[in-house]
Amino acid sequence: FFFIGVNRPLPHDIQPLKKHRYAATMKFALAITAFFAFTEAFAPSLKVGRSTGLFGVADDLDIPCEDECAIQSYPNLPESVHPGVVTGQAMVDLLQHAKDNGYAIPAVNCVSSSGINACLEAARKNDAPIIVQFSSGGSQFYGGKGLDNSNYRAAISGAVSGAFHVRTMAEQYGVPVILHTDHCAKKLLPWIDGLISASERYFKDHGEPLFSSHMIDLSEEPLEENLDICKEYLERMSKVGLLLEMELGITGGEEDGVDNTDVAQEDLYSKPEEIWETYQVLSEVSPMFTVAAAFGNVHGVYKPGNVQLEPKILQRAQAYISDKLGDAAPESKLPVSFVFHGGSGSDVSDIQESIGYGVIKMNIDTDTQWSYWEGIKEFEAKYHDYLQGQIGNPEGPDKPNKKYYDPRECMRSAETKTVERLEQSFADLKCQNICGLGEMSKAANVLGPRRGGLPV
Repeated sequence: FFFIGVNRPLPHDIQPLKKHRYAATMKFALAITAFFAFTEAFAPSLKVGRSTGLFGVADDLDIPCEDECAIQSYPNLPESVHPGVVTGQAMVDLLQHAKDNGYAIPAVNCVSSSGINACLEAARKNDAPIIVQFSSGGSQFYGGKGLDNSNYRAAISGAVSGAFHVRTMAEQYGVPVILHTDHCAKKLLPWIDGLISASERYFKDHGEPLFSSHMIDLSEEPLEENLDICKEYLERMSKVGLLLEMELGITGGEEDGVDNTDVAQEDLYSKPEEIWETYQVLSEVSPMFTVAAAFGNVHGVYKPGNVQLEPKILQRAQAYISDKLGDAAPESKLPVSFVFHGGSGSDVSDIQESIGYGVIKMNIDTDTQWSYWEGIKEFEAKYHDYLQGQIGNPEGPDKPNKKYYDPRECMRSAETKTVERLEQSFADLKCQNICGLGEMSKAANVLGPRRGGLPV
């Protein structure tokens, strides 16, 4: 058996060697010599240079990979973190870097390839990592509303399709991306089952899962049931390097068909004892988990004063758990990696205070939904008189309007507005100039006004 490489970094206890074919005429002795020489040089660190052509979608499909796409790692990030989707140990290293350096990574819900591209563009412009995530409804939409969703067929295939788009394009934009799925209530577990199966199959061929992580939201179930199910899933997921995000307490408001607007106020705030119990149960299986603890979070955007966030709940939980851990507590006294749900519309001071208490990820959906729509709305307002028919506009009754109603034009306007909005999110989360790549180069060979396009 001849092996000549390793795949991208994963937890060292699950990192497999990737098998490659040799020509039939290759001599046995030379192959064995090459194998041991390679093992001695590379296996201890489980690293491999991109120039060897042994990993990545670009290498697999012979897609051009230049500039940032072709780098092995970033100047300012752990060596394991690379362009494209990061999983396993590389993802863990990235999240730990966020916690150690006082920033959180924006996690944006996407429902289309256009929205994904806007996220990747924003990440590169801010020289930072990003989390692209799909909800069950967003996954179904990605698969097409005309496709039957019995047994979550459309939601599973839509999420898998989106995952391959992210994997292909994240490398090209040269940014590290965590590929995640959002809220999965108990009734939606068959959806996640299908996605984990896809990752297990992908792992066999590529040595890493298709996705980076999944969220299971059983916050409406009794705590014991929540933990039992999460532990069961973490046992399965950790075998292929998938991280689990779980939720304690309930995020208020309404999102993706889940309405918690009338939930009892006390359920919007997690207790330190619950978080400690969660930490104990899941740590027995794997350290690859994060906790979306409730501290008054609400989905959606409301008038100032209507949402009462209490970030110090997270601080008290970290102190409580550190005390329980004693000498085993990390030096930072931040044993738990927290996730901030309901981030849209939150006060910047609350966001940045929560980062100091161990928040490494903040979800963004409502604000980017609005920014995407706002881009389309502004485009329509600007070119209104050119969008009332296929022929005829202020320049003349026989003038064609094709270049105005071409959907790429209004969609690009939506993307541009979303990139602008995400810049604010990166700034709020102190997640700018993280990778060390510098400014993004201006795109060349792009259809512009001189070639019939509009300046959007």
